[in-house]
Amino acid sequence: MDDEAPGAPRPDGEGAWSVTATAATALALYRPRTLKNGSSFLVLDHFGDAQAIGSTAEGLFHDDTRFLSRLSLRLAGLRPLLLSSAVSADNTMLTVNMTNPDIPVAPDRKLMRDTVHLERQMVLGPGVVRERITLRNFGDAHLSTEMSLTFAADFADIFEVRGQKRARRGERLPPEARPDGALVFAYRGLDELERRTRLRFDPAPDTLAGRDNRWRLELPAGAKTVIEVTITCESGPEAQQPPEAPGFDGLLAGMRAWRAEREGARAQVISSNQAFNDWFARSESDLTMLTTQTPSGPFPYAGIPWFSCPFGRDSLITALQCLWADPELARGVLRYHARLQATEMDPARDAEPGKILHESRLGEMAALREVPFGRYYGSVDSTPLFVVLATQYAERTGDWALIREIWPNIIAALRWIERHGDIDGDLLLEYDRQSPNGLVNQGWKDSWDSVFHDDGRLAEAPIALIEVQAYAEAAWRGAGRMAKALGHEDEAAVWTDRADAVQARVEEAFWCEELSTYAMALDGEKRPCRVRSSNAGHTLLTGLPSPDRARRIAQTLMAPESFCGWGIRTIAEGESRYNPMSYHNGSVWPHDNGLIALGMKRYGLNVQLERLLTGIYDSALAVDMRRLPELFCGFPRRLGEGPTTYPVACLPHAWAAATAHAALGAMLGVSFRPEEGVIRFQRPVLPSWLDELRIENLRLGSASVDVRLRRHEADGGVSLNLLRRRGQIEVAVIT
Repeated sequence: MDDEAPGAPRPDGEGAWSVTATAATALALYRPRTLKNGSSFLVLDHFGDAQAIGSTAEGLFHDDTRFLSRLSLRLAGLRPLLLSSAVSADNTMLTVNMTNPDIPVAPDRKLMRDTVHLERQMVLGPGVVRERITLRNFGDAHLSTEMSLTFAADFADIFEVRGQKRARRGERLPPEARPDGALVFAYRGLDELERRTRLRFDPAPDTLAGRDNRWRLELPAGAKTVIEVTITCESGPEAQQPPEAPGFDGLLAGMRAWRAEREGARAQVISSNQAFNDWFARSESDLTMLTTQTPSGPFPYAGIPWFSCPFGRDSLITALQCLWADPELARGVLRYHARLQATEMDPARDAEPGKILHESRLGEMAALREVPFGRYYGSVDSTPLFVVLATQYAERTGDWALIREIWPNIIAALRWIERHGDIDGDLLLEYDRQSPNGLVNQGWKDSWDSVFHDDGRLAEAPIALIEVQAYAEAAWRGAGRMAKALGHEDEAAVWTDRADAVQARVEEAFWCEELSTYAMALDGEKRPCRVRSSNAGHTLLTGLPSPDRARRIAQTLMAPESFCGWGIRTIAEGESRYNPMSYHNGSVWPHDNGLIALGMKRYGLNVQLERLLTGIYDSALAVDMRRLPELFCGFPRRLGEGPTTYPVACLPHAWAAATAHAALGAMLGVSFRPEEGVIRFQRPVLPSWLDELRIENLRLGSASVDVRLRRHEADGGVSLNLLRRRGQIEVAVIT
């Protein structure tokens, strides 16, 4: 997936950027408290502290740099006792409730525990944290005590936090207490950029001492006091910093207004099953938090903590999964990638004209090219996926004005597929990195050992992945349909013919009769990697296989070797490199399953679809907060146990969150005919755990409908009622 997982082992020489960090505790078990806004994110423990106990991936991050590495609150020198800790349902505010332990106040007297209530509330804006600390004395006597906050700023690049070792770093300057009461930590980087963390306090601490800052508290019985802290991330000359952010309440109101705007742009879903509602609501809230408003529109960042930045493949797949409910997200993604599409050859960045972005970073190491990801193009699938999303967006919305706007980018992407992506002119899309520091594998499974033969030998580049051929075939076919709609008849015919040729070539080169599925890939000698993998399931999404082969692929994917009970494994049990604890060779990825579910629906494979959807749904119920992680281990499902966590999986992650939309889209079989003003539901399916479903604000152009679907116990059929219609729009059910 994204630059490989932190902690994934790699042999020497497989890329200078490789990382070796390991996690002491799986993020899914440890459950850090996370907020995100724009290019900033905050990861804290349950107490609202960062790295108060030991080294972790906690802190305040902005533009791929950790601006605050230590935050620790103490009452009378002791850590308070935790009562509760939660991020609000809309992901806008962290609230932590604590109380005092037994505190000695005299040789013969102590403050009894549970006397002082301490509440921490935090909100995150772009490059700024506002914290409000409220202390109240519930005792019957006056209280004199002390509260302290300890800070540190290491200005570590995100790749350092992931485990990358650097030969040298810039200069960390001593903390400085300014005359205006601000406390400033600063770092002068090797990229000649000065980064600063500025802290302001209201009221000012009685002791402002750099790392440790103390307030003397005098609290009469029943009284309370409030301390507010502002933490601001700054880069460049101080005179050029933006104006101060709104206060705590203003910042919170602005964030909630943005979230309300995003919610209003997409369909709303509620069902008769509260657990399903919780999963879907959590997924929507996480997607909104991970989405950043860019000049091109809304754009989903990949995941926290490792990938909170723009990714090509991730954003395109996330938008595809959500397209039926939220076409505005796809619009933002398409415009963003059109703007950053490569225009020239740059081997150091694996860039070629027409290629779509893989990843964009803003940190010091990227600026110095210690890692190649400042603006990196080393993914083979982003470019065809860009054309696929453009096609599906046009057919979902009828927004041909956007397609005309990005038509030169679509043409450039197709030229890249033909001229640069097809290295040897055999109609197949291959990859072979140009940058010695770039990614060895450039599909979504981008671990160094993720593409291999049935005897375990690693495939040598150039490599042609099966799912990428499906994306390419769909790109050519979709481009043909778009060209025809725009009146470009000659291009439409040529591109449709090329799609037919690619499809025939794939069937000839990849099908493995003895495995009842496609080979995972072809190596540089065109030898098939005869391995049962989830990659082949993506061909169902695009419609590449014949109906008979699609059925056989689905049966292979749902066999016990591949389907573990929670979902489909990336690699089937019994294959040479199968390891259920690996990043890509036996784990389960929710988004992978979501795409396969959409593909099963395309072929009317409803029996397999219901089994798969039940596994995905059950996994969501079994994880904390109903928040599906980036991936989990592929061990077989056991009674009374949930999925086994993968230690450093991102949580939340955009395309994992979008899996809820893919699952529901697969159930509904929903499609759109904007030229006719019709929304169609093709053989809708509601599993046994979902009796009734209501969808509001399902939009087509300026019109929208509210509908209700009900499952009939007697025969499992689904009926649909139109509840409300706004504008010229029709709803049709195809049985």
